[in-house]
Amino acid sequence: MSRWNERNDVQRGDDYDARWNALAQAGQSIHGEADLISSLLVDQPGASVLDAGCGTGRVAIELDRRGFAVVGADLDPGMLDTAREKDPAVRWVLGDLVDVDLGVEFDLIALPGNVMIFVAPGTEGRVLSNLARHLRPGGLLVSGFELGDETLSLAEYDMLAAASGLSLADRWSTWDRAPYARGDYAVSLHERQPDTLG
Repeated sequence: MSRWNERNDVQRGDDYDARWNALAQAGQSIHGEADLISSLLVDQPGASVLDAGCGTGRVAIELDRRGFAVVGADLDPGMLDTAREKDPAVRWVLGDLVDVDLGVEFDLIALPGNVMIFVAPGTEGRVLSNLARHLRPGGLLVSGFELGDETLSLAEYDMLAAASGLSLADRWSTWDRAPYARGDYAVSLHERQPDTLG
């Protein structure tokens, strides 16, 4: 079972969305992830993007609005129900990132929202391998998650990514590309290497 499903202290569905809506109404930008992803794909209008662990679709829906071909995947049916209500035109897939098979390769896969520290303990490498299988050669995987003594370390993440045919291209401390300075959060950009996957 994923760490997400084990937690009783997290908001889900409409309650999860309410927090983001309140931030937007207060004038704060809630689309930092979409801004970074858009900048990474600036030369690829209409590029394909998988929002892996999409939750209620905040990032996927914004990317769809910007003209990208987006798929959202998540294992929480309640979160996906909210996403579908907000934008039924996006393809929403219920599945575990460990083994979901979407039948397509993407230009970019995004894991915002601490996805990597919510997957089932011990499955992080399998998640990255499965996602790498869904990336075209040269495709990008961008992931942001909190760092701490009890969570996935960047060294382990990079090792698992390398074993999946992904090489580190860049790293920041925020989605707006603030330089990484060994803080408690990191956004990592990896690229799928050609001829490394079957």
